[in-house]
Amino acid sequence: RVAAGKKPLLMREILESAVKSYEIMGGLGIENGFTAVGLDHTLLVKIASAAVLTRMLGGTREEIVNAVSHAWLDGHPLAAFRRKPNTGPRKSWAAGDAASRGMRLALMAVKGEIGCPAALTAKTWGFYHVLFKGRPFRFQRPFGSYVMENVLFKIPYPTAFHGQSAVEAAIKVHPLVKDRLEEIKQVDVRCHNSSMVILDKSGPLYNFADRDHCMQYMIAIGMIFGKMTAEHYEDRIAADPRIDRLRTKMVLREDRTYSRDYLDPAKRTNSNSIKVRFRDGTSLPLSEVLYPLGHRRRRKEAVPVLMDKFETNVARVFAARQRDAILRACLDQKRLEAMPVDEFMGLLSL
Repeated sequence: RVAAGKKPLLMREILESAVKSYEIMGGLGIENGFTAVGLDHTLLVKIASAAVLTRMLGGTREEIVNAVSHAWLDGHPLAAFRRKPNTGPRKSWAAGDAASRGMRLALMAVKGEIGCPAALTAKTWGFYHVLFKGRPFRFQRPFGSYVMENVLFKIPYPTAFHGQSAVEAAIKVHPLVKDRLEEIKQVDVRCHNSSMVILDKSGPLYNFADRDHCMQYMIAIGMIFGKMTAEHYEDRIAADPRIDRLRTKMVLREDRTYSRDYLDPAKRTNSNSIKVRFRDGTSLPLSEVLYPLGHRRRRKEAVPVLMDKFETNVARVFAARQRDAILRACLDQKRLEAMPVDEFMGLLSL
């Protein structure tokens, strides 16, 4: 924009665009089961990116519609790469890949590419008929800022969202089981339906991507080590025989209350609980976490931890002076919102 003689976008516009992107993805995802028909949720990243980026490029309403229509007509990623036997590093680049396609469609739209008016609804050939069993989309609420306000931060543990509370519950019992692992007869795990579908895995786990989407593996790490870091997914630690022995003792069951409250827009819990039973007939009290640390209901408790994570990661990449400049900009909301995008990106240049 600057090179073309235009005013640069301000960071406030970037933040507003982020809210819009999340709202589009969440608004589509809350009531419509894309995974249930085998489609990966990064499809929604592409849709949101096409819409919001077209607007950021100065596109008209018609051009936004055109870009989004082509996004719906694309071939869409299958959810197979998040599940055995296909789990692998694609999980890490799938969202970026989808966003780049959204960007490509946005650029085409503002250059005059016409849209496809019945991309969703065309009989025989439209998205609804081909990929959604003929069902039109449903929406729980008007578009606003609900999704961003309720976003779940992945703060304390590098695990899938549905495993955050499970790891927290497992770490709670660590002091009580660390010296009694061989005495454990069974570990009863209660979780909601989405956790059962996505994270319930038995048998060999072949790589880090396989492990970070296995509920049993996450819980075993928490119980054995009393913590969870990215290193715990590496082959060196995964080779510890205690992990697989403990995994085989776990029984996952759906808790219908957890499933109901997970879908309740007023609660949006992400609950897990662990009950450890020993061979001598004794057991530990139930370790239950209804809301993980990154949940909206634990914001006051979570913000200091989130800030510490942010500052730590910035310090890992940037020298002290540059680190301090980045932190000053990000921690001053008024200054950040008024800052031109190119100036902010300059702060991040290595």
